[in-house]
Amino acid sequence: MTDTQNTASQNAQNQAPKRTPLYQSHVDSDGKLVDFSGWELPIHYGSQIEEHEAVRTDAGMFDVSHMVVTDIEGTDAKVWLQKLLANDVDKLKTAGKALYSGMLNEQGGVIDDLIVYLMNDEATEYRIVSNAATRDKDMAQFHKVAEGFDIAITERPELAMLAVQGPNAIEKLAQTKPRWAETLTALKPFVGADLTDIEGKDWFVARTGYTGEDGVEIIMHGDDAPAFFEQLKASGIKPAGLGARDTLRMEAGMNLYGHDMDETINPYECNMGWTLALKDERDFVGREALVSKRQQSKDDNTAMKQVGLLLTTRGVLREGMTVTINQGTDNEQTGIITSGTFSPSLKNSIAIARVPASISDDDIVQVDLRGKGKFVDVRVLKLPFVRNGKQQFDS
Repeated sequence: MTDTQNTASQNAQNQAPKRTPLYQSHVDSDGKLVDFSGWELPIHYGSQIEEHEAVRTDAGMFDVSHMVVTDIEGTDAKVWLQKLLANDVDKLKTAGKALYSGMLNEQGGVIDDLIVYLMNDEATEYRIVSNAATRDKDMAQFHKVAEGFDIAITERPELAMLAVQGPNAIEKLAQTKPRWAETLTALKPFVGADLTDIEGKDWFVARTGYTGEDGVEIIMHGDDAPAFFEQLKASGIKPAGLGARDTLRMEAGMNLYGHDMDETINPYECNMGWTLALKDERDFVGREALVSKRQQSKDDNTAMKQVGLLLTTRGVLREGMTVTINQGTDNEQTGIITSGTFSPSLKNSIAIARVPASISDDDIVQVDLRGKGKFVDVRVLKLPFVRNGKQQFDS
């Protein structure tokens, strides 16, 4: 390592994590804070299991203010997004509607997965919510693709974001904010609403989330976030940390960037094929490579896909473990676990894995849990494991 590299490494290690506008709220609520993608965020507030169960059975809230909010404005906003994203924003016909999409590199790999909202009926204003861990490369890609387009790209670091999730989330939020009740009742999944006329500038609510439960994500100015957090707590909405967020999203079969997909993985390999808009001739970044790779993998039988794994015996499935198919035969194949945990809802270990596309649902595969050559049988399942509080597979 050179002196310059060593200094840069030391500076990165010494750099204090950033704090969201809700940092003091987490401290006051006895949150155990950890470094997550350079942000100081709560892993739990005493019990990850209780927080998980609150979201599955009642209502919980997560501080997701570390996520990156970027506003796009200009006459070329729509065509720029049609070039940038693998999904097509032309599907968004009315203000507030949201679209989930991958943003790909030229090789068809996933730079990031994000949500884009149409903010006006003229299709000249959009809002992107993307991942904190990929902020620098996302911004670089935004600006790279923007060359020659008439748009303004404005990052909004002054904003905060809270996710209120659970079967009673909408009801309890409406009790907290009675003036929102009509707006909340009218919201359909993957639709947002500007709350400026009700609450003031910068307030926005959308029926989206990362838990497999009903609920919303609310964006507001950071100055308004602490008081809102306390109002939600007073209404019986339980603060929940990163630990519960991870077990909830895994039960719901939702990807975590950098684990279940990255720039070396294409959308077909991480259960994002449904987000690809390929029926027209729209020339988005990564399209050519994606079509070519898809055909090649079919021709040489190397296609991979994403599945769920369920372990019904003792043990925990963990990221990085090898999945073996037809173990000990001439037709032996392997895959890899990309996320693994213990499921509080199912009381068993679950995993998200990338395996050969020839594997069928309900096949039995093997995993060496302890790396000592002692393989255990694991059941293959179609994702998700749990949705809206209910198990999604036959026992």
